[in-house]
Amino acid sequence: MATGHLLTTPVVRPSDGVTPLRRIVPAIMLSQFGFHVALTTPLQLLLALHLKGITGGEATTAFGIVTGFGAFVSLVFTPIAGRVSDRTRVRFGRRRPWLITGSLLAALALIGVTFTTQVWQVVLLWCGVQAVASFQDAANSALVADQVAEHRRGGVSGFVGLATAMGPLIGLSLANAFPGGSAGQWWAIALFAIGASTVAVLLLRDPPSSTPKPPLSLRAVASTFWFSPRTHPAFGWAWLVRFLIMCAFASSTFSTFFLMERFGVSEKEIGGVVLKLAVLSIGCVAVSSVVAGYLSDMLRRQKPFVVFAGVLAAAALILMAGARDMALIYAGVAAIGVALGTFLAVDLAVCVRLLPSKDDAGKDLAIINIASSLPQSFVPFAAPALLMLGGYQALFTTLAAMGVLGALATFKLPEIGREYEPSRWVVPIARGDRLPVRKHHTEPVPVPHTPEI
Repeated sequence: MATGHLLTTPVVRPSDGVTPLRRIVPAIMLSQFGFHVALTTPLQLLLALHLKGITGGEATTAFGIVTGFGAFVSLVFTPIAGRVSDRTRVRFGRRRPWLITGSLLAALALIGVTFTTQVWQVVLLWCGVQAVASFQDAANSALVADQVAEHRRGGVSGFVGLATAMGPLIGLSLANAFPGGSAGQWWAIALFAIGASTVAVLLLRDPPSSTPKPPLSLRAVASTFWFSPRTHPAFGWAWLVRFLIMCAFASSTFSTFFLMERFGVSEKEIGGVVLKLAVLSIGCVAVSSVVAGYLSDMLRRQKPFVVFAGVLAAAALILMAGARDMALIYAGVAAIGVALGTFLAVDLAVCVRLLPSKDDAGKDLAIINIASSLPQSFVPFAAPALLMLGGYQALFTTLAAMGVLGALATFKLPEIGREYEPSRWVVPIARGDRLPVRKHHTEPVPVPHTPEI
């Protein structure tokens, strides 16, 4: 290991008892499939249809309420789930218990939604889904930091991004095998989520942690919700970049209402139209995620890919904002697919590289995951106000602006191999004893003062 990386993430070797690459990649992908089938399919289709059946014309407002409360629950439980996963010391491993437990309980809550007849009941069960699924999500993300060597993370992140994007396609395909708004749609995604996570657990090696951990006290739980942007500024900016750009991608949560209201797509037809758009998007994601991941590893560059993704997503949203022809919608969806695939392929590798501590990877990546999950619920919660002000043009234009801001924020992040070079525009990395190490030097130097984010 090079001298300049003495305090960075250690190289992962098969002798460490971790899962071989040929098994860790499908395992992580399967877990991602299950998680996103369970979480994204309801956001893109099933909740809208279920709430429309309950409330009729008030479905848009009800959708915002349900997803808004879900966002709050995700905000609370995701870092706790990461902290609990980090401190789990059982023979079954640190991560595997939460992969299977989270998916099983989420599936039960999804099935429970089919029995609801009032909005408050949907709110409670959707909050339950968000809470327990947070444990699966936190454990799955931590596996990349635990078991994937640094020089492989771009390629592996590309496959993880592919699974993240394909989850909704699988979910929509399963849902469309049953009548729109029926209980069968919910049962199908619930059973798939359990099955995918079970196979993932069987593929994984997950040795118990050998690092002593103090008991999980109330003080430790309280500290879970915070990391210091002053102490770890690069990690703070990485969180902001992900949140802003994911807000642009969260436009998909309103695609069902957008197509029904602007283009007059009926309830019977909407499932098929959304599925066609999802197939187009996934095709673009599949190519761009794998290509971008390997190009990033080969070129030893990450920032240009993230900037490209944010700008392209913004341009696609501007195109769709004024679209009156479905051809423009298909073009916009294709562009967003390329942008999403590029972003998902590289951003996870960026966040793992900037982790404050490998020992707390689950907790820290769970905080990062809030930046992914929060926009999926925050955007629908804020959307009714934007729709009242200027319709879908105002909504999509606002989200496009957030994508551009995310691209600009990327310039604050250090590039691969330049983590400790002094710069006027780039923030430093700090780990361990909170002192960064300059490249090609072994002696720590003080962290330069950086304004709080």
